[in-house]
Amino acid sequence: MPPDYSGQKLRGRSFKGQNLAGADFSHADIRGTNFTGANLRGANFTGAKAGLQRRWALLLVLLSWLLSAISGFLYLFNAAIISSIFDSSQTVENQVAGWVALVVTIIVYIIIICRGISVSLVFAFAFAFAFAGAVAFAVAFAVAGAVSAYIAWRAMKGDEKYALVRNAAVAFAAIGGTSFRGADLTDANFTAAKLKSTDFRTAKLIRTCFHKTKLIDRVRPGTSYLQHSQIRQLILTGQGQDKNFNRLDLRGINLKATLLTDASFIGTDLSEACLQDADLSRAKLVQTQLDNTDFTGATLTGAYIQDWNITHETNFRGVKCEYVYMRLPTKENPNPLRKPDNNAEVFSDGDFGDFIQPIFDTLDLYHNQGVDPRAIAISFKELAEKNPDAELEIVAMEKRGDDKFLLRAKTAPSADKSELSGQYFDTYNQIKGLPEREIQLLLAEKDNQIHRLENMVMTALERPSFYSNTQIEQVRTMTNNPNGDSQNISFGNVDGGNFQVARDNSNQQMEVKVKQGKELTQADVIQMLVRIEQLVNSTPELPSADKEKSLRYLGAAKEETQAAEPDKQLAAGNLKRMAQTIETASKTVESGKTLWGNIQPVLQELLPYFGVAKTFFGL
Repeated sequence: MPPDYSGQKLRGRSFKGQNLAGADFSHADIRGTNFTGANLRGANFTGAKAGLQRRWALLLVLLSWLLSAISGFLYLFNAAIISSIFDSSQTVENQVAGWVALVVTIIVYIIIICRGISVSLVFAFAFAFAFAGAVAFAVAFAVAGAVSAYIAWRAMKGDEKYALVRNAAVAFAAIGGTSFRGADLTDANFTAAKLKSTDFRTAKLIRTCFHKTKLIDRVRPGTSYLQHSQIRQLILTGQGQDKNFNRLDLRGINLKATLLTDASFIGTDLSEACLQDADLSRAKLVQTQLDNTDFTGATLTGAYIQDWNITHETNFRGVKCEYVYMRLPTKENPNPLRKPDNNAEVFSDGDFGDFIQPIFDTLDLYHNQGVDPRAIAISFKELAEKNPDAELEIVAMEKRGDDKFLLRAKTAPSADKSELSGQYFDTYNQIKGLPEREIQLLLAEKDNQIHRLENMVMTALERPSFYSNTQIEQVRTMTNNPNGDSQNISFGNVDGGNFQVARDNSNQQMEVKVKQGKELTQADVIQMLVRIEQLVNSTPELPSADKEKSLRYLGAAKEETQAAEPDKQLAAGNLKRMAQTIETASKTVESGKTLWGNIQPVLQELLPYFGVAKTFFGL
């Protein structure tokens, strides 16, 4: 049974490093008690009284008087130096020192008031060293060290300019107080406890309850969420509607039953947080970290969940949600990508969990600049080969903006996504840095899947209107995309022999099946021709005459291939003329040589479709 210390006087006792999981300290007197490094998971501190013992409080008062006396002496010393300005009997040297002291005093006080005490300390000592005199140094120290009434008032009001003063005062007042430093306070309960002069530095505050605690603004918070005044107010009152909590580290915070309607958590870390029964209606959960977050019974109706990071451990049991938005609103589109798609429909009980479930097991590989399709294809292929147990399966690709790209892959539940992501980007960045010749050698060692995947990435990036009705085997209406600004391509298992491609374009999603290892389809061939076209267009050093000629032949070949009943012989002939043009350029221009090396593997794949030998294209 967990120990029961409820109502006991435990002043000054040491529980350092002890296992006190589930212990009851409700209404106990724990002033000056040492819980450093203790296991206090699930411990009950309801109504407990923490802080300083009387003898420590008296000692700190005496010490503060001593510091005040020293400060007052230095202040008087400074005043005496300044007064020499008005004493005609003083030497010139003394009067100069008085003027120096007065100027330094005025400047430092202005800095203290306008810029804050932390900056004033730097300037004060800078002035001292600049004048290089013992008197000036004493003056600067006296001015910077005095905690005037104004500064004290502003510091205790929470003015961030005087945070250093406030933190120093709180740290000073916590000497000899209750210490939870480094303790595990997961699921501990401090409801209505008095926490003045308590040390929570490096404590593990996971789902710790601070509801209606007293004097929580006088604790030593360390780097925990308790350091933020607005967060302390939030956990005390449970009122956070319309508030901005963007990009804060709130890992493990307990916001059970908190009102958070229209609150913003963009880029915020809420991993391991308790949001049970919280009202998050219309909350912005964009790029929010939600690993192992508990949403049991929470309300998410109208929430914006763009790029939120949920995991297998995120708990959505009993969530109340009629609809959500997959993008942030804009003036032009105040209701972007609503789910369910039909505005007249809402999620039934339990539907939201089913809707969000497929996202749990995905590895999101986000490329934010300089997207290289070849590097993506090679890197993902190698990742799948090195980690067969991860069961990697590409499920989506999406272009975002001009130079951002998301590759999303499903994984086995046990897969370490962090490790997989690290491996992938190590390979990707390494390949991007290779010279063109080494990339070509690397590509030559890979199978046709690399080229297929590369073509698909290129299509997703640059050809949003590529597919036509004659090239589609299956078409079905899916998610509306009023903005028409993104393209999503989904694939089957990379190693499983089949790809399934799906693309969002305006009001429809189109799916194309590409059968690997079998006869190329018309859609496959058109993808490859588009890839060649992109390679030609991306070679600016190619002479304009050769580029224009190549694109003219290639365009004719592509146009014929797109026909309902294409003349393969005619298309192959135009493709041959294009190949001859580029091969000729490769003998005179270095960029032409590189381009020809890139195009040859694609032409190699096209041989079976057109029924020609390698020599036909000059391979």
